[in-house]
Parts: sequence; C-alpha cells; structure tokens
Amino acid sequence: MSLRVLAVDDSRTMRDMLRLALIDAGMETHLAEDGVHGLEVLDGLDRPDAIITDINMPRMDGFGFINAVRAREEHRATPILVLTTESAAEMKARARQAGATGWIVKPFDPLKLVKALRMVAG
Repeated sequence: MSLRVLAVDDSRTMRDMLRLALIDAGMETHLAEDGVHGLEVLDGLDRPDAIITDINMPRMDGFGFINAVRAREEHRATPILVLTTESAAEMKARARQAGATGWIVKPFDPLKLVKALRMVAG
C-alpha cells in the first residue's frame, strides 16, 4: 500500500528533496509552501496517511498549521511529523502540545524519514 503524504515547507529546495525521497519510496506526495497553502492542499486531498511540516514559515507557521489540522475532526488522528532546523526542547514540547506525532531535525536522512513515516502511518 502506498502512503499518501502532505509535506509543508517554505523552502523550494527542501520540498524538492522531500518529493524525491518520498516518491523514491513509492509514496504519493503532495506539497505546500506554508501553513495556509498546506490547509488549501489538505482540503483537496482524500485523507493523507501522514503530514510533514516545517515550523518556521511565512503566513502560517508550523504550530498554527498543526493546530488548524487538529481542529478538523477528520484529521485529529492523522500523524504529523515536524521536520525543522529547530532542536530546542521547548519547541518540541510546544509542537507535541499542538498535536505533533514526532520531530525530525534537518538535514534529514531520507531512509530514516521514510521509516518514520511508515511507522507512524501504520
């Protein structure tokens, strides 16, 4: 079964890297450039199996995006992995409080990211 993943990051380079890693792993990949765009893409998707989000983005940051996703009944249990350059414990705690499932620090290892996605998406 192919996983359907939404990846939200304001860096075009990071989105390209994520797209390549996920497509190489046979995953259906949808991309968005910030939290606002992420919610728009999410509206057009038939329930992603997992979501990846950056924290530091314009218009709507990752915390706002996670809160908005969790406010939607159909996405309360969708796994959300934070992929960011941030590594501070208080940032991780804030993301967990918002509803993040896991935390990966950039730069990422594509194989570890794919393994983490498969693990959280069941």
